[in-house]
Formats: sequence, C-alpha cells, structure tokens
Amino acid sequence: MPAKEKLKRKQSISAVRPSKTNIRRRDDDNGIEVGEGADEWTQTRTLLKPPDQLDLTDAELKEEITRILTANNPHAPQNIVRYSFKERAYKQTTVVEQVAVHFSLCGNLIFRDSDEGRRQSIRKSMADGKGIQEFWIKVVKETNNIITKKVKKNPEMCLLGLFRRRISAAAPEEEEEQIRPRPVQERKLTNQFNFSERASQTFNNTVRVGVPLGWWEIYDAYMEELEKLEKSKEKEKQKAPVTKKEDLIRGRKLTSLESEGDDITKMAKAAKIMERMVNQNIFDDIAQDFKYYEDTSDEYRDNMGTLLPLWKFQYEKAKRLAVTALCWNPKYKDLFIVGHGSYDFMKQSRGMLLLYTLKNPSFPEYIFNSESGIMCLDIHVDRPYLIVAGFYDGNVAIYNLKKPVDSQPGYKSSAKSGKHSDPVWQVKWQKNDMDNNLNFFSVSSDGRIVSWTLVKNELVHTDIIKLLVEGTTLEGPEGLQLNTIGCGTSFDFHKKIDYLFLVGTEEGKIYKCSKSYSTQFLDIFHAHHMAVDAVSWNPFHGKVFISCSSDWTVKIWDHTIKTPMFIYDLNSAVGDVAWAPYSSTVFAAVTTDGRAHVFDLSINKYEPICNQPVVAKKRNKITHIQFNAIYPIIIIGDERGHVTCLKLSPNLRKMPKEKKGQEVQKGPEVEIAKLDKLLNLVREPVKIKAES
Repeated sequence: MPAKEKLKRKQSISAVRPSKTNIRRRDDDNGIEVGEGADEWTQTRTLLKPPDQLDLTDAELKEEITRILTANNPHAPQNIVRYSFKERAYKQTTVVEQVAVHFSLCGNLIFRDSDEGRRQSIRKSMADGKGIQEFWIKVVKETNNIITKKVKKNPEMCLLGLFRRRISAAAPEEEEEQIRPRPVQERKLTNQFNFSERASQTFNNTVRVGVPLGWWEIYDAYMEELEKLEKSKEKEKQKAPVTKKEDLIRGRKLTSLESEGDDITKMAKAAKIMERMVNQNIFDDIAQDFKYYEDTSDEYRDNMGTLLPLWKFQYEKAKRLAVTALCWNPKYKDLFIVGHGSYDFMKQSRGMLLLYTLKNPSFPEYIFNSESGIMCLDIHVDRPYLIVAGFYDGNVAIYNLKKPVDSQPGYKSSAKSGKHSDPVWQVKWQKNDMDNNLNFFSVSSDGRIVSWTLVKNELVHTDIIKLLVEGTTLEGPEGLQLNTIGCGTSFDFHKKIDYLFLVGTEEGKIYKCSKSYSTQFLDIFHAHHMAVDAVSWNPFHGKVFISCSSDWTVKIWDHTIKTPMFIYDLNSAVGDVAWAPYSSTVFAAVTTDGRAHVFDLSINKYEPICNQPVVAKKRNKITHIQFNAIYPIIIIGDERGHVTCLKLSPNLRKMPKEKKGQEVQKGPEVEIAKLDKLLNLVREPVKIKAES
C-alpha cells in the first residue's frame, strides 16, 4: 500500500475513535483541551492540514513515480566551446567529461622480486647487521667442509682466499658499483596492464608553422635588433645633444615609447586575425545565410524573387557623406571599395576612400582621407592594388595599397598637368600604352574626355574628345559664333573593341565615340530627357548596352539601331544600373525612393521580378549598385554613407534546367543566343516598317 494512502487511513481512524473520558477541561493558559486526570502527551492529537497541501485523487495517490540514477555528473558544464580548425569557427562540444576525480596520488612502490627490490633489501640488511652475521656463518660452514677434505700448510691463507671468493660471489653488483660508473637507466617498458607494441611507440612530429629556426639564428636576429636600436639612439644624440638631467629623462621616455610602438606594430597582423575571428563569431548566423541559405518560398511565387539583407557596412566618420562610387576588387572577390563625397553642390567639404571586406563587416580594412569629395573610382584589373579616383575639384589621383595607409595618393594631377575644371564623374582603367605605361580615361562636366598616362612618376594628359552640343550656338562679341559645351556624366568602354566607347551627358544624349577620332562622333542617341546617370555595355552581347536617367526610365539599346529595344518606367529618378555577371538578360537598377529593381528579360520582359525597398527612411536615397562576380550578392550604397549587402534568391538567378538525356549548355555563346532571341522579337516590326 502506498505511503500516502496509509496516512489518509490513519487520519480517518483517529477522527472516529472516542476519547477515554467524556469530561474535559480547558487549560486557561494555552487553550488546549485535556481530559481529567491525564497528561497532554497521553491524549490523542488531531492532524492539521496545511493550507498549501494538494488535493490528490485516489488514482494520483496510487501512482508510483520512479526515478533513475545515472552516471552523468550534474555539475559538469554543458556549454563548452572550442575552436575548430577544420571549419574555422568556434563550435560547441558534445563530448563532456563526466568523471570527477576526488583524490589522486602517485605512488613509489616496488616489487620485492624485481632487481631493484633485491638490491634495496640487501643494502637494508647490510645496514642493520643481520646480513653480516648470516654471511659469516655461511663462510665458516664452507671453510669447515673444505678443511676436513683438504688440509694445507697455511690454513689462514686458505681461509682468506675463500673469504675473497665468497665476497666476489655474494655481492658482485656492489663491487661493480664501487669500481665502475653507474650505467644509464634504460627506459622502462610498458607494463602488462597497458601493453602496446614497441613498433607503435613512435613520436609524432609536431606541426611547424613557418621556417624552422635554430638558436644561433634567433641570437643573430636579436643582436641585429639591438644594433639598430643603438644606432638610432646615437643618431638622436648627434642631432640633439642633451646637457640637462631633465632632457636626459625626456630622451629616455621617448626611446621607451618608440620601442613600445614598434612592438605594437608587430602585433597588428595578429590583432587583425583576432578581430576577424571575433566578427565571424558575432555574425555567424549572417555568414551561414550568406553561404548556405536559399529561400524555399520562391517555388510558390511564380518566378518572383526577393533580396535577403545580410550585412550593413558603415563607418562613423563617413556618416554625413554620401556613397558616390562602388567597385569590387577583380582579384579578391570579398573586397570592395567605397567612395564618399556629396551630391549636394552647396555642401562640399571632404571625401573618404574606404575598403571593406566581407570577412570583417564592422570596420574598414583601409581608410584614405581627401580634401575634396571623391566622385568615382576604378580598380586596375592586372594590378588590383592600384585604385584611380576622380574628385569634385576636377583632379584625378592614383592610390597604391602597398604604401602606408596614412600617405597621400602616389600620383595626382594638378593645374599644370591639365586637371578638369569641373567634377570628374567617371574614371576607367585602360590597357597600357605602347611603352607599357599605365593609362586611364576620365570624363567631366567640362566636356573633356581625357586620357591620362603615368610617365616617369608624372601624370601626362591627352584630350581625346571635347563634347559639343549640336544645333546650339550662341552669338559672342563682334558676331562670333560660340558652340555650347556638353557636360559628360558617364562613359563605358566596349568589352572587345578597344577603341569604341559610349558617353552619357547632362543633356540626355549618348555619344558613340572612338579613340581615333577626336573631332567627330560615330553616332548620337537622343536617349533621355534629363541627365544620363549611367551607361554600360552588356558583358556578353557586343551590340547591346543599357542606360538610366533621372527622367525615371531605364532603356536597353542596340548600338546599330537608334531607337531603344526596351523601355522601363520606374516611377522615380534612377540613380544607377548594372548588368548581372552570370546572365545576359538580368540587370538591376536603384531609384531615389529607396527601392531596388531586378529584371530578367527571359522571364518577364515588361515588369521586374523583384521590387523591394532597401532603405527604411524616405529621406535617404539610394545612389549606386554593384553585382559580385562570383557570389550571388549585390551591394547598394545610399546618401547617408551606408552600404547594404543583400543576397539574391534562387528565382533571381535562375539557370536553364537540365532535360532528360540532354546536357545543359553553358558559356557566352548560349547567353548571346538567349538575348538575341529576345531582341529579334523587337527588331522584326522595325524592319517591316523600314521595308514598307
């Protein structure tokens, strides 16, 4: 019977049982009822029920609750984290040690039958004196036996010889210990309880990082450092001779601070690695989404896609500066550069050039400051450490990442070297000239398209084309006719034809130009009603280019036809447009109302397959967008200096599906054919009109 049921039964019996005496009296002191002639401890007592006691049913009272004891240690930590060199991240360990050691002692016991045990027993017996008596008794017995068998003339000498032989036979090891040096103790083999084969008892070579160094190499390096420090101290003493005690003390403080600074610089690389590891752990969930997450809801959206926000790159000192340029590094695919300036011409102050990496979204890798706002950037394809920048004051400059970050640009234009008189809106690296000198182009609002060549550490300029607006002439003094200068805003060079390039202007026109002709345009496109903000050739198809403008439109062109192939109205001024590197029919555009639009012409020729707000506040405007060459991500910059990284969902980067028994064809030829198929649908009515 359960214990609770027994207790309940006892309570019911005690309540029914009558008392021995019917006459009761009440104690005036404590108010407890006591029978006459009886003590308190002899009376039966009623059980009082606590107010918080549970009322259980019979089934609950009869229920048996079993508890199992396990060998797990309840105090063992369950959240141990260790660094995994394989996955390059901190991981929580599942194996937890459950053994708790309460006492541990290393003993020094030796078996009696072992060699060492025999030696110690002999030494102990010799020290006590018992061994000597036993020894002499044995000697006497042996001598008596020998004397009875063979008696010699000199029994003392016989006894002495026997004594010597006995000593040599009884304790040969002690004699060896006195004469010979002790041999080196051999390594003891493993015992029978922990047996392992000798062949497997080999030492594993330790993992070595870097070049193995000897003691003398370390010593030589240390001595070289001391010599350098001594030479630097001597030079300082020669430059400024110290006479007073206070000056001597100041000099010592300076040298100690300089030495500390050197040590801090040596720690820079280790500190950067630690910073990246900490950031990787902080943003681990975002990094996992960037690498592996795929939006499965795209299957139910009818070819519509989404943009997943990942990181937001920002720097405190660049908060009030707009993002004026974005560019991915062609070699290091996780590195991109950001140019900061201002599009408000009434509030021009300074500029910044920042380099970010996806491995450290919390702080830029490189920081360059400039007196004027940076308006455009470009990275050299073959030399990814060279960055060319265009400034609001009309200058152009080349930054070298191999030089110290605090330094100014390595090469910069000036008024003598032919700098622009208006802001530089775009710069592009070109192939080296015939003498293998670095070369790049720039376009500005002053109407000049300039070629810059780096010759003997100097920037030499050459005016390629000067933009003139046709049909607009002004009468100057004494009846002179003056042509109106066009203002260049953007340009792009053909991917295969070196001499061919396009130039967009503030008047809304797009000029097709050649490097060989400086006075004549190959063609003119009356593209937009307002300024052309961006123009770009298709990376796959050599005849197609795209343009966007502040008149709310994005247009796709064939440079052999003067009318656009496709026109898209996005209901707001378009800040930038970019082709996708993985498909000839995918492009993205950003508008000043804070939205990003992604199009895929092969899926929908009329509307975007993704229209998503990126910036929360309406006052903040999006300025630029860029696709990554390898990863399915884009970066978007805004007017508040923030750069947002977003991942494209599967519907935004659809590839042709595999058919049974057929392999999917890939490559530029397939992309060209895919875009040609779409353009032919638009070209046919144009051809019919021309024939009629």
